[in-house]
Amino acid sequence: MSHWIIAPVVLPALLAPLLMLLVRNDLRAQRVLSMAGTLGFAALAALLLVQTAGGEISVYRLGNWPAPFGIVLVADRLATLMLALTAGLALAVLAHVLGTGWDARGRHFHALFQFQLMGLAGAFLTGDAFNLFVFFEVMLIASYGLMIHGGGRARLRAGVQYVVMNLAGSVLFLLALGTLYAVTGTLNMADMAVRIAELPPDEAGLLRVGAVLLLLVFAIKAALVPLQFWLPATYANAPGPVAALFAILTKVGVYAILRIYPLVFGADSIAGDIGPTLLLPAAGVTLLIGMGGVMGARDLGRMAAFAVIGSIGTLMLGVAVFSAAATGAALFYLIHSTLAAAAMFLVADLVQAERGNLTLQPGPRLTRHGLLAALFFTVAIGVAGMPPLPGFLGKLMILDATRLQPEAWAIWSLVLVGSLMAVIGLGRAGAALFWAVPREPAPASGKPFAWVGIAGLLSGLVALTVAAGPTSSWLNATSEAIYAPAPYIAAVLGNGVGQ
Repeated sequence: MSHWIIAPVVLPALLAPLLMLLVRNDLRAQRVLSMAGTLGFAALAALLLVQTAGGEISVYRLGNWPAPFGIVLVADRLATLMLALTAGLALAVLAHVLGTGWDARGRHFHALFQFQLMGLAGAFLTGDAFNLFVFFEVMLIASYGLMIHGGGRARLRAGVQYVVMNLAGSVLFLLALGTLYAVTGTLNMADMAVRIAELPPDEAGLLRVGAVLLLLVFAIKAALVPLQFWLPATYANAPGPVAALFAILTKVGVYAILRIYPLVFGADSIAGDIGPTLLLPAAGVTLLIGMGGVMGARDLGRMAAFAVIGSIGTLMLGVAVFSAAATGAALFYLIHSTLAAAAMFLVADLVQAERGNLTLQPGPRLTRHGLLAALFFTVAIGVAGMPPLPGFLGKLMILDATRLQPEAWAIWSLVLVGSLMAVIGLGRAGAALFWAVPREPAPASGKPFAWVGIAGLLSGLVALTVAAGPTSSWLNATSEAIYAPAPYIAAVLGNGVGQ
């Protein structure tokens, strides 16, 4: 039993109260401790990623209680991939915060930031559906505090809407868990998979109800139509670095779908048709609404928020097929879309700091106008999924993996039309912000390290492009393991390590 598995949860859980209680009045000490803790978090994520790179599955049993009676944390390729992506994103966001001095605008940013990392790590590593709910709530509390950080009426109003929607999702989550527990007598995901496979057909109705409720919960988290309406106002009104960190939150819903549905409700189970039936049309409409919002948005923050919705639609077109090839392509696009969306929010934060607003109208020439323009258009290429950045490759992989599906014509049409809409919307925004401006000399330089976080995210996108071949092969192997869950079940319910 590897004790390293619990470390990414424990480290931020211990650091957050220390930041709040011991150094709450010393911003410099908070910055040092927060960066050190985030670097430690990233090192732990990298260690676990390396340990599971060959397909090994490690299990940590809290209190050494055997599953399904005790709480288990499970590290496999999918979980450690998401953990490593979270760590990389967190480092870039924190670099931006330190470079801009943004954390000085309110109190307890760094403590809330660490609590957010704790919730994300727990959600990705847990092997128990109830503890998935618990870590969802940790993320909700921390994200609400981060969202209203710095104050403001609009921010508070959007924060209340965000909390109300997520509390409704929490109620649905509890109802779903209660229903599934009534049917199976367990909430350990591996044990649930075994018991559902043995259920008699006369209990199919209640099981299907639980599966649909669970899918609704994850659709709320992922911002899928018709449950996406909370996201534009929330992300557009959140502080730029917080919105960038939130780029991973919608992916938690996607991760939960990939973790639970192939494992618990496999294609051969009595509820195996629910995911594909409901998700594919929802994904298509989500893509169109998101990219339509990109075309129609009047400020950069809302445009970036709608771009997140559109990217979720594209991603879910691959996931909803529930095949190994399509899921591998979707995972590649998931990495790209998370980094690109975060970079767009950080660019928006720099633009707002210079202009005082994000309205897509010509305004004064910005500090380091040329650098900001270059960063924006590079990020826009990534968000739109155009070459040479990896979004283009991710979309090609999704199209190739779905070409034999009966709905292939619809998937291809949606992806191509959505890409065109994104190019038009982002091009319009770039022209308004950086092209149609007065040609007077640029003002004095701003903070010299404000762009470091964005550069880190763009470096990640370039690295993903350069290493697209081996990365895609690794992700395809990860996807195949998702749809062949026997080693996962054996590791959780057996001796602790599955090969």
